[in-house]
Amino acid sequence: MSLSRRSLLAAGGAVGAVAATAPAAAAVPASGHGRVRTGFERLAADGYALLAGERVGVVTNPTGITADARHIVDVMHADERVDLVAVFGPEHGFRGTAQAGGSEGRHDDPATGLPVYDTYLKSGQPLADVFTASGVDTVVFDIQDVGARFYTYIWTLYDCMVAAALAGKRFVVLDRPNPVTGRAALGPVLDRAFATFVGREPISQAHGMTVAELALLFNAEFLDVPVALETVRMTGWRRTEFFDATGLPWVPPSPNMPTPDTALVYSGTCLFEGTNLSEGRGTTRPFELLGAEGIDRRWAEAANALGLPGVRFREAYFAPTFSKFQGKTVGGVQLHVHDRAAFDPVRTGVGLLVTARSSWPGFAWRPDNWIDKLTGSTRVRTLIDAGADTDEVVGAWEADLAAFRAVRREHLLYR
Repeated sequence: MSLSRRSLLAAGGAVGAVAATAPAAAAVPASGHGRVRTGFERLAADGYALLAGERVGVVTNPTGITADARHIVDVMHADERVDLVAVFGPEHGFRGTAQAGGSEGRHDDPATGLPVYDTYLKSGQPLADVFTASGVDTVVFDIQDVGARFYTYIWTLYDCMVAAALAGKRFVVLDRPNPVTGRAALGPVLDRAFATFVGREPISQAHGMTVAELALLFNAEFLDVPVALETVRMTGWRRTEFFDATGLPWVPPSPNMPTPDTALVYSGTCLFEGTNLSEGRGTTRPFELLGAEGIDRRWAEAANALGLPGVRFREAYFAPTFSKFQGKTVGGVQLHVHDRAAFDPVRTGVGLLVTARSSWPGFAWRPDNWIDKLTGSTRVRTLIDAGADTDEVVGAWEADLAAFRAVRREHLLYR
């Protein structure tokens, strides 16, 4: 490795990795120039000092990239200062070749020759055994989240932390922005009786945290045996910033999360996975287009009549290329968010469920009550079935949400 190559790697960030024990009050300054430096950039700028002398494995996917769109695994593999020995792939896989509910399995990465281990649907001791078999000393996590409880990468983070503790491995989280801001926690809080891979622990539906903040919360509040955790924070990120203010390239974290606009609505409209309506999979606007056969303009009219802040609804017709209603033309709505700061995705999702049920006689929940897993309890479903309006449904979770917000506040790293 030449000196010029090393200098190139180090050019992207302020020096220093920030440990998990750093106080939340020491918030990072905002650059004011749309230039966020990720945890990886700061790690690299410090010459990977945090990983010195360690055999390293990385939990990542296509979102683990540098500011100039190189993958961190490729960068680290080419750098003699890092002893990178393994990669761990989540749902959709390390290189992102699998659709929802799939992964890439155990293989050797063609680009680097590194062994890639599959973490998807593994947890506890079986996942700890994977870490042990890989021979790593430190597990590094670097994946872009989208801010919703039911997006599985944060539970990959959780499961890997639990497994690393069981295996006696150190755990390092490289932080990235929450693309829909970190302003507030929104929505119902999970009841542990409904814990699944779309929600392991009692956090709110839109958590308003970064992955490093979640790691701190998980370690302090939920892990029976805390892991040896360190975090590398970003610089230049404000809690009020959406992704387009960061100056970072967007990589779809999963096949149906093509843009930051998708992430903006996802924590609300993903609830339609729990119904017989299409949530827009198989279109170019998943989670922004919703519909089913037999729905007409009345749904858009009813949704607009709610006066939900920051969003309007357009009567829309579309034909999904896969998933629900594949190849059939369906009617429904398209969300148009015109004021991101005022928009509340979870309230909007509930309002759309309420009006879909009242304006379309064909409305039904999925027979497996998947909606209860997504919302974290039976409460939303049973209230809507009983005829509750949007305000009544939202009001039902306020006490639980206030309690979670108090816990969340203790683990925030940024202003």
